[in-house]
Order: sequence, then structure tokens, then C-alpha cells
Amino acid sequence: MERRVVITGIGAITPIGKSVDETWESIKNKVCGIDEMTLINNESYKTKFAAEVKNYNPQDFFDVKQARRLDRSSQFALIAAKEAFKDSGINAENTDLSKVGIYVSSGIGGLITIQNQCEVNVQKGHNRISPMFIPMSIANMPAGNISIEFGLKGESMSIVTACASSTHAIGEAYRAIKHGYEDAVVAGGAEASICEVGIAGFENMKALSNSTDKNRASIPFDKERSGFVMGEGSGILVLEELEHAKARDAKIYGEIIGYGASSDAYHITSPCPDGEGGARAMIRAIEDAGIKPEEIDYINAHGTSTYLNDSCETMAIKTALGDASKSVMVSSTKGNVGHLLGAAGAVEAVICTKAIEEGIVPPTINYKEKDEECDLDIVPNEPREKKINIAMSNSLGFGGHNATIIIKKLDN
Repeated sequence: MERRVVITGIGAITPIGKSVDETWESIKNKVCGIDEMTLINNESYKTKFAAEVKNYNPQDFFDVKQARRLDRSSQFALIAAKEAFKDSGINAENTDLSKVGIYVSSGIGGLITIQNQCEVNVQKGHNRISPMFIPMSIANMPAGNISIEFGLKGESMSIVTACASSTHAIGEAYRAIKHGYEDAVVAGGAEASICEVGIAGFENMKALSNSTDKNRASIPFDKERSGFVMGEGSGILVLEELEHAKARDAKIYGEIIGYGASSDAYHITSPCPDGEGGARAMIRAIEDAGIKPEEIDYINAHGTSTYLNDSCETMAIKTALGDASKSVMVSSTKGNVGHLLGAAGAVEAVICTKAIEEGIVPPTINYKEKDEECDLDIVPNEPREKKINIAMSNSLGFGGHNATIIIKKLDN
């Protein structure tokens, strides 16, 4: 028998807050976390803005030795996981930790560590490469470090599908619990790729915004959109089998009821022009949830602020929802936090969870110029007080990876 899967813990560190509460308050207050880059000297770059975690000092969260042994992406993952795990109330007394999995992804992994150690190799020679280089840089280490931190002995893995990574992680965690492989899973993603090679790589493929106005750099669905703004941070959710959560009297935020994934089979970076691949992921999630398209109240779109993504995703939503696309509320919170790459979907799932809990639809901020090709109700500029029973979250990754999850307010 298939089991029901609920959310019992959430954690986040983002460009607009070092916790879920700080991040959510910033969403409601329309805070834009995009500003001049401080992590690199970008004088010679066209890209001037990024969405960095502000005033971040690792020693506020870790001792000196531990901080030195963790790439920035793993630091963020552990910070968000500690918040989510504490929020869930799971411990060795009320849960068999051998049945708690870890599905935490990173789209790129320890890119800052890779860059730094390549510089050491060139400047000082291979004998000076840190013995921690590989353990710090490989993309599975956010998941591995969380497993070690909390003594979790279930399945531990990192699904790498570019910007769809953490939505796939949440979806696969949902399946693992639904089909009885785990009682709970710590799921989500972390990313920290704001460094010289990271910015240069995306800039040279013309994916980043070159705006000179930080409030017009990440503008999803706006006609003047010209590229995404790189963000960093982590979002983590604790998913749990419903009866297990009830048995320990856990707080339940909502229920994961659907998951869908698909491939474009089209291009290494561009989405399928008619949005067919993204639409199939949404349709699969809707079918998995056993709901009708008109039951979806809100969609947190991938909405990267690139020309192709936003127009193609609009077509995908129209294809998947049909007439219901005319009334569903859609927004992209990448105007607030930028694009967190492999961590984007997890942060957006946390935001969807809070939106359902409080009945507030996040706005698409800094929106000015209407695009006829993006003619959905994108909740422009102002949050909307509205009961949300069912929310959908989309993620679309380079390589044609598409993932959708559906979250529902719990009904007994």
C-alpha cells in the first residue's frame, strides 16, 4: 500500500535571510537580495550583480577547524539542515535513524574549492594541493556531511540534474517514503558557485543578466528580462511518512501529493521551444497527485528571467493546465533570491510550504513591462492574501531535465 508523505521540518539560508523565518518575512516584504558582488572582484566582468548570502561568517555556525574542512556549499547545507532537523523534532528516541535517508543535491558542488585548489596547483605545485580537496569539492558532500552530523543511516545520495537537482531530490525522497523504503528523508539542495570561474562560465554563454540596475537584473516574465542572476544558499525539508509523524505528534506543514519528471531530449542549455518537456513533468505530477488542473491554486515557477525559459515555461503551464492556466496564480521568487541553481527548487519548496501555511502568495517583484508571451497571472509586485490548498513548484535544468512537485495543505 502506498503511504502518505508529509513535511515536518523546513530550513533555509538564502540571500534574503539566514533562516526560514527571515527568508519568508523578506518574501512578504518584497526584499530584493540582489546587489553588487563582494565575493569576487568583478571589475573586468560584464556581470555586476549576484544574490549573495549577506554578512556571512562561517564561524557564527562552525568552529574554525570544521569551517576549513567544509566547502561553502556544504556549510550552507548543514546550516539549513540543522534548522530543518530541529524543526522536525526527529531524534533517536522517537525515530529509527537507520530508516532516515538523505537526498540532498548540488548542481555544481564545491566550485569555489575547485577554483582555489587549481590556483594552488598552478602557483605552488601539486604537492601543495590540500588532502581535503576532493572531500570538499565533490557534489555528494552536502548529503554526506548531513548524514554524519545527525547519524542518519538510511539512503544517502545526491541527484545532480543542474537547476532541477533539488526538486528531483525532494521528488525521489517522496517516492522512497511513499513506497516504504524510508520512514523519513532529509531532502533539498545547496549551492555556492559565486566565484570567478562560475561567473565567467555562465557569462560567456550569455546566460547572466548584464543589467546596471540591481532592481532590474532578475525580472522574471518581464519583457525586458535579459538573463538570470546567480544566487547561493540552501533549502532543506524533512519529509516523513504520515502515520510516523502523527505517532510522535509532529507539527505537519503540508503533504507532498505529486511528483513528475521528464526530459526535453532537445538541447544542452535551451528548453524545448514549445515547453513540451516541462509540460509533461507537470502532467505527470498532476496525474500522480490524482487531482484536476483547476485544483491547483498557485505555481512557483522556475522563472529564471531568461528570455527562453520564461516564455517556454508559460507555454508549458498552458499545455499542462489547459483552461485552468487562465486563473492559476503564478510567481517567481528569483526576483528576491536570484537563481540558486541546484538549490533553487528546494528553497522554492520551502517558500511554497510557508505560502500554504499562511495563505500568502509570493509576488514576482520588480515587474514593470508586460510581455504578451508571458500572459499568466504572475502576481506582480505585491503579495496576495489568498487561501492556498494546493501549490506546484517547477524546476528546469540544463540538459533538458524537468521536475515538478505538488504540495497540499493537509486534510485528515
